Amino acid sequence: MKVIDKYILRRYFGTFLGLMLLFVPISIILDLSERIDKFIEHHVPLKEILGYYGDFLLYFFNILFPIFLFLSVIWFTSRLAQNTEIIAMLNTGMPFIRLLRPYLIGATIIATSVLLLNLSIIPKARIGYNEFWVKYVHSKYFKTRETNDVYRQIDPTHYIYASNLNHQNKTAYNFVMEEIAGDSLKSKLYADRIVFNPKKKNYTLYNMRKRVYLKNREKITNKSRFDTIFNFTLDDLTPVTYIAEGLNYSALNKFIKKEKLRGSKNIKKFELEKYKRMSLPISAFILTFIAVAMASQKRRSGIGGNLAFGITVSMLYILFDRIFGVMVIKSGFSPMWAAWIPNIIFGLLAIYLVRRAKT
Repeated sequence: MKVIDKYILRRYFGTFLGLMLLFVPISIILDLSERIDKFIEHHVPLKEILGYYGDFLLYFFNILFPIFLFLSVIWFTSRLAQNTEIIAMLNTGMPFIRLLRPYLIGATIIATSVLLLNLSIIPKARIGYNEFWVKYVHSKYFKTRETNDVYRQIDPTHYIYASNLNHQNKTAYNFVMEEIAGDSLKSKLYADRIVFNPKKKNYTLYNMRKRVYLKNREKITNKSRFDTIFNFTLDDLTPVTYIAEGLNYSALNKFIKKEKLRGSKNIKKFELEKYKRMSLPISAFILTFIAVAMASQKRRSGIGGNLAFGITVSMLYILFDRIFGVMVIKSGFSPMWAAWIPNIIFGLLAIYLVRRAKT
């Protein structure tokens, strides 16, 4: 690696880390000012608060790192251009593509690091962040959370329906479980309500009626109270939507497969989470090249003009990401395309700007 590559890489990582370190205390202070009343109200232990902010920083780093990287590259590259350092490099006969090499190396290191963090560390931080939020911020809502008209396929042959599911009482009402093999209904179980017993890990069924369909007759069983074991929990029937965020890539794929079998309403949201884990690191390359192409030329507007462009592009990138994310949830848009379209659009912009900068 030549001296010029090391010089640019030092500026690349130094500016990026400096911007992140500047953001850390500001973000913590702003969040603490909004949450302090909740912390005092719930007597949150200091250890849990510190753990929350550790998860908080990793959680938002994963979301905002492309923007901070983009602005840091614009900042230090604009300074190189204003000091005519880039002009001096190019006047020695260095092609513009050669100038991009240290930026490419830097983006590769950042993208690889984010991809590795997303395998286990960041998912754990995201689940820790969400669980803290549920426990201390929105605890009342989740303790009284109810779900109506639950319908799930829990395995290849068993289907479940409940008119109402109360998570606080661990109770499901108007419960029905059918066993279907091929086109034949094998059995059907009814209960006015079922209650999960956490200590015994079993269920109590009230006013249970079960029909078993044999070849030439039906076997009917009626009991006012009946204890049994099922291979599911009530929380499995309607898992909290953030559960997918805490799974590694392999576990997430298995979870999605299971949720498809169960007919989950949130399947597209889970798939969007999967595709974003792969598309997000790629944004490091795209935004780096856009930033270099725009900031490498000396302009009358100076660094301020380049930063204004950078902030505009950043907002547009976030806007596109949010719009397509909402389209997945609200209109059934493809999760894969929703995750990759912002990168495709800004990737084409990067190619155009790099080609223009070469001329």
